[in-house]
Amino acid sequence: MPADPSTAPRCRFAAPIHLADITREAYIYLGAGATVVLQLAHPGVGQGVVEHSETLRRQVDRLRTTMTYIYAVTLGTPAEREYVARHVNQAHAPVGSDAYSAFDPDLQRWVAATLFKGALTLCELFDRPLARTDADALCREAAVYGTTLQMPAESWPADLAAFDAYWTRQLAGFTVNDEVRRYVHALLGAKGAPWWIRALMPLQRFVTRALLPAELRRAFGLPWTARDARRWAWFVRYAPRLYRCVPGVLRHLPAAWVMHGFRRRMAREAPI
Repeated sequence: MPADPSTAPRCRFAAPIHLADITREAYIYLGAGATVVLQLAHPGVGQGVVEHSETLRRQVDRLRTTMTYIYAVTLGTPAEREYVARHVNQAHAPVGSDAYSAFDPDLQRWVAATLFKGALTLCELFDRPLARTDADALCREAAVYGTTLQMPAESWPADLAAFDAYWTRQLAGFTVNDEVRRYVHALLGAKGAPWWIRALMPLQRFVTRALLPAELRRAFGLPWTARDARRWAWFVRYAPRLYRCVPGVLRHLPAAWVMHGFRRRMAREAPI
């Protein structure tokens, strides 16, 4: 990461912190782009998305369903987690080939890892660096991103040290092909997205490039200059302070809105 999140101010959370404390915060949307790019860096995930995903044509729907899953498994009841899992499994059924499957527990573990990594990074950026015991507890909680689907609980890293070792091994083994690279550039370009998505994309693209490891920026052909580094240092210094001024009801509004819509669809037995 190009800037040290320890420069962010310490503020709201009293230890221990739980995954739900992070996912309900609106700042997690800033990590959406980097999380998706990290997922696509895995050859199995990347090829599956390129061949089967409708994200480029339905950006808003895909964002909503992804956030519905994140919120349901971290903020929802057991019944809500079961419901969202059933519908995600139905959506995954046609996604696969001889080379990969959306039900592959190893691919699901990587996707879950990117969700946890994004949550942890943004928490430490916008709130405070976490004690190792808190980070270990968060890591264990984050297994729910994968165990809600087909990932066995025992395959998830036991603590942050094990997670970091897994993360490093995975990144070292990835290669990015031209097809996935073009897909990422099209996704970040957001040409077919609604106007309000396009208006937010300059910030999203910048934060995405900032949060990605340098080797992945190079692999995806995403530039990072000295000027970008200075801008990011400014962002890390001031954005968390501004965010702290926002009332909690507004910071948590996106999570509340998505969960409200999900619960209405669940009541009608509709897809998520």
